[in-house]
Amino acid sequence: LWFRRFKNNDFELEDKERSGAPKKFQDKELEQLLDEDPSQTLSELGKILQVDESTVSKRSKGLGMIQKQGHWVPYELKPRTTVLGFKDTYIWLKDDNPSQKKRGNIRLTKALNANSKIVWADQQKIVKRLKRDYISFVDLESEKPLIREKRLQFMYGDVSNAINNENHNAVHKLRIFNDELWDQEWYLQDTRTNKALPKLDLNVLPLYRLGITGRGIKIAVLDDGLEYTHDDLQNNYDAAISYDINEGDDDPFPRYNMSGMNGHGTRCAGEIAMEANNQKCGVGVAFEASIGGIKLLDGLVNDRVEGEALGYGSELIDIYTASWGPADDGKSLEAPGRLAIEALERGITEGRNGKGNIYVWASGNGGSKSDDCGCDGYVGSIYTVAVGSASQTGRFPWYGERCPATLATTYSSGAYYDQMIATTDLRNTCTTKHTGTSASAPLAAGILALALQVNNNLTWRDIQHLIAWSSEYIPLSGNPGWFKNAAGFWFNSHFGFGLMNAYALVMASYNWTTVPEKTICRVDNSYIADIRLIYRSLKKLQFDTTNVCLTSGSEIIFLEHVEIEVNLKYSRRGALQMRLIAPSGTSAQILTPRKMDNSDAGFTKWKFMSVATWGEDPRGTWTLDILDEIGPVQNNGTIGIFTLILHGTVQIPVYRLNGPRIYNKDYNRIHKTYDMVESNAANAIEDKYDHISLSEINSIWYKQ
Repeated sequence: LWFRRFKNNDFELEDKERSGAPKKFQDKELEQLLDEDPSQTLSELGKILQVDESTVSKRSKGLGMIQKQGHWVPYELKPRTTVLGFKDTYIWLKDDNPSQKKRGNIRLTKALNANSKIVWADQQKIVKRLKRDYISFVDLESEKPLIREKRLQFMYGDVSNAINNENHNAVHKLRIFNDELWDQEWYLQDTRTNKALPKLDLNVLPLYRLGITGRGIKIAVLDDGLEYTHDDLQNNYDAAISYDINEGDDDPFPRYNMSGMNGHGTRCAGEIAMEANNQKCGVGVAFEASIGGIKLLDGLVNDRVEGEALGYGSELIDIYTASWGPADDGKSLEAPGRLAIEALERGITEGRNGKGNIYVWASGNGGSKSDDCGCDGYVGSIYTVAVGSASQTGRFPWYGERCPATLATTYSSGAYYDQMIATTDLRNTCTTKHTGTSASAPLAAGILALALQVNNNLTWRDIQHLIAWSSEYIPLSGNPGWFKNAAGFWFNSHFGFGLMNAYALVMASYNWTTVPEKTICRVDNSYIADIRLIYRSLKKLQFDTTNVCLTSGSEIIFLEHVEIEVNLKYSRRGALQMRLIAPSGTSAQILTPRKMDNSDAGFTKWKFMSVATWGEDPRGTWTLDILDEIGPVQNNGTIGIFTLILHGTVQIPVYRLNGPRIYNKDYNRIHKTYDMVESNAANAIEDKYDHISLSEINSIWYKQ
């Protein structure tokens, strides 16, 4: 046998039999036969090619294939190890072979999937995952804390009255912690100098007075590592909930480099669990919570890496927080892969002893590129708590993305005159420059840790209900886009249900009754005669849920998430916009035009998600409007099957039995939140933690 290489990288095989008459065939002939039917035996292939079995066997090895026990399997693909946390799932590695054509890799995957002993096989692809903190055009060195009056000019036209009242309404800063950056943690304390300003803090101080500090709750930061030797983190670090997925060991310490870009995870961790009263850096939102690091962003990322990270330690970890995702470039359309989805589903069903892990996710920084977080499948997952940002002036930041999958908001950076977030940094240093939605998600995770300390029986769905029930729209009401849905919840696709109110959320958590079991109803769109989609032609799809949900035994009267699975082809995807209208009339724009997205791939089984209709009765006819107002005029496409997926309950949750949410219109006037502990729940919590004396609690605050 010998091979002769041709310019097209095919080979010609000459099999000289005893008679001396050569028989020839080329790669493409065997490739075609294997593609058509990977179950064919060596004997069958030999007859077709008119060569003996040994010739086919040797030639197939040249294509990277070999037949064992009646199945074709990759010749160079060998099982190396199991996938961490996944039963009966293995990593198979193929030896590097530069001459192997791309088509050959597809064939290897196809051959594995044809094996009756293999449930599924995927070739892993490297994906781009970006941290959501770097703000490119901001001159970080020029950032300096500014007084409220100066920032006030950007919120109100006339500030003279506010300035004149400064001395009358001045509040002495509460020096309750001795940490060096405490005074710059404006989002944790009320630093207003007058009542004309909106309330711009997360309302955590009353909880510290009650001894609620996150003690006993375990939070894992999914990121690029964690500097656990940092003076402000080491006492709260938990090695049992930490791992390095990239290197396959239990040490998530970040890799130092000249750029310092591997400090992202350490920054996020500090926001949550910086130790209080050690004169170092600042104070974490849940400053007595346990913090861990799961390192996955310091190397090549694929579905296996993400799946292992999202599922690691789910029996120990209460909350995962992730401040990264697909590129916020205004054109990417990516969702979790097979293993990542499995990890999320296992986490919410089995994690925390069946109560479900909490996954907090940063909503994205692509606002300047007209990105839409509905095109990010991590933000759009029903299993994640998607958190957006508000600036120190209470505005929607220039980098923010909008979509009705956003559940709530915390603070972060804004314009150049706004302060940023204070936290830990690499090499045992501190920073006041943490930015983007990366900084918002950890603050939310810390607040949720405070709630779990008070009531660790809360399920993952309870947490989402509590966020909707307790968040405040009043501090952000100066922004456009707010509306009240038919269930009485204020909502805005920029901010979700509003600014998280830690005190209100924890008070509601204390006597919380678990929400009823969830029901899911799926409804395909009604028949449409014309499936064409063209420029400036509004297409309406309808979904009648009443009969379908009732007859299928999946009736819902209290709505949680709404998903719509989209299948369509279009010549310029970014020109499309979609709006979902509920039977109540509540309307949510699930897709905005994306000027950077010139793809002609359309959408295939893509799920958009919305929480804008939370609490509504979904029975009736839903309408989806699809429109291209951007152009060009030659844009065109076709509509496939759309499926509306409703998630909710057949019973009204206990917390809603007395009617819709009553919002405190005077919330902005609440000033000295440190004293805001007068409630039955607060007194009960204080009794619950009577093992901590008031003097001990005070010593935490006032120790210098």
